Amino acid sequence: MHELAVCQALIEQVESIALARHACEVIEINVQIGPLSGVEPELLKQAFSVACAGTLADGAQLNLASMPIRVCCKTCGEITDALPARLVCGQCGDWRTTIVSGDDLLLTTVEVAVESGPGIASPATQH
Repeated sequence: MHELAVCQALIEQVESIALARHACEVIEINVQIGPLSGVEPELLKQAFSVACAGTLADGAQLNLASMPIRVCCKTCGEITDALPARLVCGQCGDWRTTIVSGDDLLLTTVEVAVESGPGIASPATQH
């Protein structure tokens, strides 16, 4: 079950964000999972309580959302939705495509509690 290792890496990133915000606890973690990411959402949820035990995220709520598979056509240049077993262009039907999204796991937001009250930290703003 590699989801435990994935979850541990996720919690490390969440803790880094929380510490940068001087948080005393993590309240909520929002993650998007692509169908081609190789991560099973249910197994990730099961691993979550183990991975966050003893961290600032212990007791936090994990929210998982699915992200669509999108491909860019090398022939017509369109970006369209695709199915996992059918990565063809939705515009012209060509099979020569590149995956744009749907093969990743994305930490979208982290809600933390700081001594002055709750706040939302976005990992995209972390440098």
